[in-house]
Amino acid sequence: MAKKVKAKIEGSLGSIEESLSKSEQFLEKYQKQLTIAAIVVLIIVGLVYAYKKFYIMPQQAEALEQIFKAQQYFEKDSFNLALNGDGDYPGFIQIIDDYGATNVAEGALLYAGISYYKIGDYDNAIDYLKKFSTKDKMLAATAFVNIGDAYTEKGEFENAAEYYKKAADENNKILSPIYLMKLGRVYEELGKWQDAVDSYQQIKNDYKESAEAREIEKFITRAKLHL
Repeated sequence: MAKKVKAKIEGSLGSIEESLSKSEQFLEKYQKQLTIAAIVVLIIVGLVYAYKKFYIMPQQAEALEQIFKAQQYFEKDSFNLALNGDGDYPGFIQIIDDYGATNVAEGALLYAGISYYKIGDYDNAIDYLKKFSTKDKMLAATAFVNIGDAYTEKGEFENAAEYYKKAADENNKILSPIYLMKLGRVYEELGKWQDAVDSYQQIKNDYKESAEAREIEKFITRAKLHL
């Protein structure tokens, strides 16, 4: 028995040595290529770091200084000035064009989209809002609902429903019931009464404490009358 175990161990060791030998041969054969690949990776990492440190970060700081006036105009409902600037300070459109690689320009897309919606330019509103991207659920929902509103103004209720649903799916206890009300209304416009009931019912079930839930029963009843 001891001989068998010894032979088995020796066989395993032999296999390991053979594998190590093959690995050594591989490294010796491709050492130059592997070294070049490692250097390339280091160069890329270094370039990315340098790009962020010496280009993106200064651009970000400059963009923050430039956008504040447009934000002030936006807060005052001066949407044309917010979009296009006043001659001394740039508007959101120029911020997007000049500082496109920065987070500030990303935020300017949301500002621009809402500004276009406010002045009744729904196509540009949709275009800019669709370009906006964020991991923040509330900001994402804000973009979605404004896209939905723009489609509603255009009478494109199917598209509006798609974006109202996306906005509601972000599950904000204050805002989602508002978005679900909008969703129910466009389903009514489309004659999709069961979908409207489902939207209103979701407010009743999931957002009982919301202002919308207090009067939702009448909307459910009205929609059910059309089934």
